[in-house]
Amino acid sequence: MKYAIGSANPAKVKAVESMVNDSVVPLDVPSGVSPQPFSDEETRLGAVNRAKACVEKGAELGFGLEGGVTEIGETLFLCNWGALADQDGWLIVASGAKIPLPDEIAAPIRAGNELGEVMARFTSDKDIRKKAGAVGVLTNGEMARDEMFMHIVKLLYGQYQFQKSYK
Repeated sequence: MKYAIGSANPAKVKAVESMVNDSVVPLDVPSGVSPQPFSDEETRLGAVNRAKACVEKGAELGFGLEGGVTEIGETLFLCNWGALADQDGWLIVASGAKIPLPDEIAAPIRAGNELGEVMARFTSDKDIRKKAGAVGVLTNGEMARDEMFMHIVKLLYGQYQFQKSYK
């Protein structure tokens, strides 16, 4: 397989497919981090672990995309990280946009709930994480989850192409 994404989430698969203009194999691989990553560092590590696991399962290029939250000051922010790994040992990482979470969403996350579960209750849509996601809700539909991840995939793939051209 040429391209794989370490997730079966349709928003993540769509983000990678739109960038590489090819089919992408979704692989159910562990992130190796908590179900609700609670820092940039943990979210980044989840993306890296997913990308590397794709390569270990035979992908030429493996993508890992991970959503999480991070505390900046007293505000909880949505954060997203991506990683791209290849069979030659290259590892590229990039982060996406951050937006603050309203208190009514941040409070249950701080109490131990996952963002996806909180957003499902908030929107009455149990599959919101597979569609617009928190970013889609909190931007009033101006940016969907797949679009946010597309931004990260562009950063990853662009860096990869640049670095490979100077290898």
